[in-house]
Amino acid sequence: MRTILIAIGALTALTGSAFAAEPAKMVETKMGKVLATEKGMALYTFDKDTKGKSNCDSDCLKKWPAFHAGAKAKAEGEWSLVKAADGKEMWAYEGKPLYTYVEDKKAGEANGDGVGGVWHVAK
Repeated sequence: MRTILIAIGALTALTGSAFAAEPAKMVETKMGKVLATEKGMALYTFDKDTKGKSNCDSDCLKKWPAFHAGAKAKAEGEWSLVKAADGKEMWAYEGKPLYTYVEDKKAGEANGDGVGGVWHVAK
């Protein structure tokens, strides 16, 4: 019996670590449900980016900070990693790099949607 319990525990541990948590979550905003950081800050896409490449330069990143990935982050499924202008890895969803917006002060705000006609909440 003890051997079976140890085997079940080992299998549970291996299965749990095989499925990494997604880097973002869905939150409710005035724009409906959107992708957001762990802290609930809305994420945005930039029309001038190309699939898998950020075109937001260092000045742009001051207003639209990259949604940086952790040092041990790994791409999986719809989630990939691209280089931001600051040289750090950032998350991309379905090939589109993701950013936050400095004018969003509270979780659930989506003040950057439509800015300049090129910024959109990520859904």
